[in-house]
Amino acid sequence: MSINKKLLFLDIDGTLTPAGSNIPPESAMKAIRAAQAAGHMVFLCTGRNPDMLAPVLALGFDGAVACGGGRVFAGDRVLYDCPMPDADRVTALKLLKDNGVFRTIEAVDATFGDEDLGDFLAQAGEGNSELVRWRKALAEQLNIRPMGQYDDRPIYKVVFMCTQMSQLDDAKQALSDRYNFVVQDVAAHNCLNGEIVNKAFDKGKGVRIVAETFGFDIADTIGFGDSMNDLEMIETVGTSVCMDNGSPALKEISDIVCPAVEADGLAWAFEKLGLIG
Repeated sequence: MSINKKLLFLDIDGTLTPAGSNIPPESAMKAIRAAQAAGHMVFLCTGRNPDMLAPVLALGFDGAVACGGGRVFAGDRVLYDCPMPDADRVTALKLLKDNGVFRTIEAVDATFGDEDLGDFLAQAGEGNSELVRWRKALAEQLNIRPMGQYDDRPIYKVVFMCTQMSQLDDAKQALSDRYNFVVQDVAAHNCLNGEIVNKAFDKGKGVRIVAETFGFDIADTIGFGDSMNDLEMIETVGTSVCMDNGSPALKEISDIVCPAVEADGLAWAFEKLGLIG
């Protein structure tokens, strides 16, 4: 493989698309297609499950690190798969519910959320791309089914929302030896949101799996992100890029800060990195 060929990883919400959207700026897609035509591979690297990322994947990406690294695939080929053990799922959902935490769970082909989550979000303010995504997803009924329809199929992570960190204490006590409780940057809204993610995987491990599968040196990988759930990807790739609309903490550790997603940031970064002519 030519030393010039790169392996690219793109977060979706707040990086490839405006938060909550499935439609990238045309400048971004033009740059991505040009990079692929030049021989580079482009993967999505997202917390979304395959069901929720499907509309974006259909735009022509080479594969995805999905579920925050819990399921990695290229085309129809599954490279890694690590659903949550049933006992841990039952424990997490019960302890969160008992403490008034709003829950959303993600399987490969479906997403389920507490029925009253929409009311909770309507009372919260702005300032967090994940919060905006979930609000829009509920408002537009983006395939998020009521929790009452959940049928015990394997899930990969639990997304939580609450107003006090103490509401997570019981779940942390039971699960923190095996799971990370990733709380997103919180602005001035009355809402904490984040994810319970298995320590067995993360976006960085997903990057390494794809790189090894396709014979890329990690130095020839480039990652693009905007929030702290991109941290492991940003720390793993050879070159890291944070969007200007992203987390201040992520900007601090990234090699490059590019313009915001709505300001043609990806196209700017692709050109700066020499990925397109």
